[in-house]
Amino acid sequence: MKITVITSSAHRNGTSSMMADEFIRGAKEAGHEIFRFDAAFKNIHPCIGCAKCQTGDKGCVFKDDMQELNPHLLDADLIVLVSPIYYFDVNGQMKVTIDRFFANNMALYGATKRFALITTMSDPAFAAEGANTTFKLIADLYKWDVVGIINAENSSDVEALKKTDFLKKAYEFGRSI
Repeated sequence: MKITVITSSAHRNGTSSMMADEFIRGAKEAGHEIFRFDAAFKNIHPCIGCAKCQTGDKGCVFKDDMQELNPHLLDADLIVLVSPIYYFDVNGQMKVTIDRFFANNMALYGATKRFALITTMSDPAFAAEGANTTFKLIADLYKWDVVGIINAENSSDVEALKKTDFLKKAYEFGRSI
């Protein structure tokens, strides 16, 4: 299975990066092919809603690092979003990346894909409800199969995360795919 993991934290060794690492470790052990796209370290222009991508075969007007992600987004059997929750939703880097899915709407709509979400936050899990709702709406729009959501609550930093079982859950999730 081809898995595209999109991360969005600007902290290379932070909590959501660790969760992504553990998911990927488990998925690789299960024999899957992984492409990781770290959105926070990429040049991704925000969508401006011009809809030029919908009026021909030239794609998005912005020729940025989404050109690296797009083929993997389209080719993936499973897409996994991994984001910290700063304020009740995925962070800005993830949101900008998701908005740019628009240029691929026709190819993504109804494509046989599986979809997963992994979040980390310092708050209790209720803080991820905005992200969970957005994630489910995207899955509904594209008619993708939701295979899992992990909300690593009370994980304000790496030490706090290590005191939970969320890293193990991320690894086991990757192994079970």
